[in-house]
Amino acid sequence: MQALCLDTAITSTPRPYLNCVPSPSPDHGKTEQSRTANQLPIRIQEALRLDEQKLRAGEVDRPVAERTRKLPEINEELELQAGLLQHLPVSAWTLKPDGTPDFVNQVWLEYSGQTLDFVRSDPEAWMTAVHPEDREAASKAFWKGVRSGQGFAMETRSLRAKDGTYRWHLNQAVALRDAEGKVLRFVGTTTDIDDQKRAEDALSNLRSELAHMARVTTLGTLTASIAHEVNQPVTGIMTNASTCLRMLASDPPDIGGARETARRMIRDSKRASQVIVRLRQLFSKKETTIEPVDLNEATQEIIALSLNELQRNRVILRQELADELPLVAGDRVQLQQVILNLVRNASDAMSSIDDRPRELVIRTERDECDCVRLAVKDTGVGITQQGMERLFESFYTTKSDGMGMGLSVSRSIIERHSGRLQAAPNDGPGATFSFSIPCEFDHFAETRTAA
Repeated sequence: MQALCLDTAITSTPRPYLNCVPSPSPDHGKTEQSRTANQLPIRIQEALRLDEQKLRAGEVDRPVAERTRKLPEINEELELQAGLLQHLPVSAWTLKPDGTPDFVNQVWLEYSGQTLDFVRSDPEAWMTAVHPEDREAASKAFWKGVRSGQGFAMETRSLRAKDGTYRWHLNQAVALRDAEGKVLRFVGTTTDIDDQKRAEDALSNLRSELAHMARVTTLGTLTASIAHEVNQPVTGIMTNASTCLRMLASDPPDIGGARETARRMIRDSKRASQVIVRLRQLFSKKETTIEPVDLNEATQEIIALSLNELQRNRVILRQELADELPLVAGDRVQLQQVILNLVRNASDAMSSIDDRPRELVIRTERDECDCVRLAVKDTGVGITQQGMERLFESFYTTKSDGMGMGLSVSRSIIERHSGRLQAAPNDGPGATFSFSIPCEFDHFAETRTAA
């Protein structure tokens, strides 16, 4: 009994709490393994996501690092480009997309006496050096090129600061664009072309002198035709005047008949006056006058002057002038000089022909290039291959008494009218000379203004 009680007492005595460690359950190990297994996919996904973020960061960092590495090279290249622009022998500059200059090299600054800050102050600041007569056209061309993004090319007279003289310059700008086509900058140059312009003016004056000489020489050979053309209306005036006096002196006076003969005198007087006016124009030496010209009418006037000579040479003339022919833009007298030269050449080419009719066809038409074409076709001796190659050379001629200037001058005249003069052998005997010039007056006026 006592032993039992002692054991009971010992057993029932409370144990300290810290020493009360519960015994693990048999299923505890399995639960921990299950939880770890469930979390493993999540941790793998997080690791993959972290790797992907690092990869993306690396993709971003690599170009940045590459650009950073290349930055010294880019700066060096930019400095080289700026240095090249600075040391070009012509004025060089760049514009922002809105037209404001952001770089101007020293050549322009020294020429114009302007400062870089002044040029940058306003898109048109540099134009203060442009001749007052050129500024309006320069401003229009400048803003049209900037706003369209196409750049521009224009000629202006610009003031040279050191001696106060104006010299001609060619101003050109092209657009630099990004990959999407957006304008980043305009890069341009201003080149002194004053010496070239003076040479061109001298050449133009020489051509004008040569054309005048050729015209006078040509008309000199038409003296008989001119005399005939003037003599006809003068003879008519004299005849009608005598008739009118006789009618008035009759008893009773023939008032009605006298009135009609007076009308004929007035008609013939106008005709003679028109002939003289045309001759004065053809003989005159004046500045080129650009105006709308009826090529049919101009051709008929030349035919009237040449008709007597053509008849003397037994030339059969056929006119095939197109109806409703558009007007052309040009100098009437110069174009008539070309027509006269082609008609006379055709007549001369048939002067030695006796075994076939001497036929001359003058044709006008509108061609497919929106131009007016005039052709002179003959049945003469034709053109050899050697002649074709040298036909329009100055001083080349197949005539014993020719100067060799007619066709050369004629080609220069047609080319100044934005046209083309050409020759071709016919399928049969003879040759055809023709020229084409634009029929849009506005187009040719713009061409001459730009030139």
